[in-house]
Amino acid sequence: MSLKELSIDEFIQKPDSIAIDVRSPIEFEEGSIPHAKNLPLFTNEERTEIGTIYKQSGSEAAKWRAMQIVSPKLPGLLGEIKRVQESGKEPVLFCWRGGSRSQSMAAFATLSGIEVSRIAGGYRAYRERILEKTPDLVQGKAIVLHGMTGVGKTLILHGLKQKGYPILDLEGIAKHRGSVFGDFGEEKPHNQKIFDSLLFDGLSSIQSKDFFLMEAESKRIGRATQPDFLLKAKEEGIHISVCASMEKRIERTYQEYVTPYKECSWFKDRVWESLQKIERRIKNKQTLENLYHAVKSENYEQLINILFVDYYDPRYSHKENSYEGGFFFVDADSIQAAVAEIEKIIEKTGFSKPAAIGI
Repeated sequence: MSLKELSIDEFIQKPDSIAIDVRSPIEFEEGSIPHAKNLPLFTNEERTEIGTIYKQSGSEAAKWRAMQIVSPKLPGLLGEIKRVQESGKEPVLFCWRGGSRSQSMAAFATLSGIEVSRIAGGYRAYRERILEKTPDLVQGKAIVLHGMTGVGKTLILHGLKQKGYPILDLEGIAKHRGSVFGDFGEEKPHNQKIFDSLLFDGLSSIQSKDFFLMEAESKRIGRATQPDFLLKAKEEGIHISVCASMEKRIERTYQEYVTPYKECSWFKDRVWESLQKIERRIKNKQTLENLYHAVKSENYEQLINILFVDYYDPRYSHKENSYEGGFFFVDADSIQAAVAEIEKIIEKTGFSKPAAIGI
């Protein structure tokens, strides 16, 4: 039986396909192709069981046990694949190395009259290829937003994106806002594998643009690390310093980090834990006492104010001073006004507005 295989490049160029990851849930969660559908042949426990049998009794015994486990699941698995096909998309199966799991599932699907493809080399080949290709995707000039916590950089990026401008949202890709409190209200931050895959997707979407906008993030964002080529693009970019009043910064930070979660049972404990991670960097004992008193009294506006004045602002000022060349300056007390001002800066630097919104 001849099974259709796609190279990684062929798969990437097929927008009408849906990747189907037949690996176990734990493998899928660790890292997969973005937007892939997980249809695991084995649960995490079943995969462990088969691995143990393989080590203790050899491949034939492991294959027989795998057949016993998978056989009752086939109608359901094939039904899911068939539904993908009936939606007008091409199901493309993969496992870790393009081995027995995806090969077996593709064979069952083909025998059932479902037309599918397999990714040659599986997820491992996909990851190797995107790491190889990603540096070449940064072709436009980076326009980099700098500024203290709470000035509204992410809100500005979202506003520009709505107007059709090319955006690289690194905090969204990392699922982390960059600070010690950066995962508040978020699911688990993305690991390096997921970050790399989403970065490839994000850069691919803006590859043809002559510029893109991004925040001036640190090398490490949550659990992931930016690649050196992106840090270089940031260093060589056009720099915009975003400012806002302390009142507005505190208000925005409170609305983002406190308002949605302050009634949750975990909130106050998480604030304590986050403060303990940075307390060794705060040398002033009175500042520490003030921070912990603010948490005890649940005065989170005061907590934010102290963190800005005595911790975050001095650190961010040092970072901004490390950049050579000039800055454009934008007041962001009004996000709408800031977006409009950055649009003017983009035009001044010789770039055009996106065609979708006219000139």
